[in-house]
Amino acid sequence: MGWGIPWYSSFGSDFNYDFHVTIDPEKNSAEYNYKNVRDRGKSWDGWKGEMPGVSTFLRSDDHVFHTYSSYERGLDILLNTYNYLDLTALGRQEDWEKPSGRSDSKMMQWVHRHDKYKFNEYQKNLKREANL
Repeated sequence: MGWGIPWYSSFGSDFNYDFHVTIDPEKNSAEYNYKNVRDRGKSWDGWKGEMPGVSTFLRSDDHVFHTYSSYERGLDILLNTYNYLDLTALGRQEDWEKPSGRSDSKMMQWVHRHDKYKFNEYQKNLKREANL
């Protein structure tokens, strides 16, 4: 069909500051997902850096329209692994899920690069799941 979708990166630009996905109080950028960092709780105290977000735009001639932005859990739909985990009986086993006690770590600490998992932990988890 000859369709093309241009993909762009915000690297090296002010875009992440403009759309509030860079937290940097020194540059007066302390908002993420429409909330000020100081209103997010103690775990955010002193936090600085890049946060996940996605935005889409529509260009018509010389006009550019911001059509969509999503942050935090709104991005889960883009991560197919989460979609499959959400279909399983035990789900993601994150620390906030009910009933409590299903997670063995804080939120997202179970995610590692594929070569950083310890084989013994994998075996322990298999045995634990087999005993459910």
